[in-house]
Amino acid sequence: MNIRKIIFMAAVNNIPTTNSSRGFVNKIKYHILKGIFKSMGKNVNIRPGIKFAKGYNISIGDNSGIGDSSFLQDIGEIIIGNDVLMAPEIMIFTSNHEMKRNELIRNQGIKVKNVRIGDDVWIGTRAIILPGVNIKNGAVIAAGAVVTKDVEEYSIVGGVPARKIGMRE
Repeated sequence: MNIRKIIFMAAVNNIPTTNSSRGFVNKIKYHILKGIFKSMGKNVNIRPGIKFAKGYNISIGDNSGIGDSSFLQDIGEIIIGNDVLMAPEIMIFTSNHEMKRNELIRNQGIKVKNVRIGDDVWIGTRAIILPGVNIKNGAVIAAGAVVTKDVEEYSIVGGVPARKIGMRE
């Protein structure tokens, strides 16, 4: 495990922060994560309690944030655009077990698919984004939604599984 990840998870991750990327603790988090994540934009706000699998498969754009207690399973790449708001307890997955009928699931491999989140996206509390999903610019994901397929630009999706319930005006 990367020493920066150990420092982040053990010492810095659970310190309370403000909702601003400019606070002292957020600046410390930013500099530690900049050495872990694949890329990190300016003014990124990382709230307390986040977890990630590797870190080096995460890219996050300018003015974006990851909400409290979120989990990013970055076995594959997670690409987060600019100006993305993520509420608390978001879960993003990039892999899943294979499910062939004639073989025990525990003996099967996993399929890895990247997740992409466009610019100006808002993701509500406890939303789950599954492997291979592409959320396009301007979309809104309702709280508690389970996103199993791509989301159109400026659409609003919600439910389990998530369906289009409106458009941003």
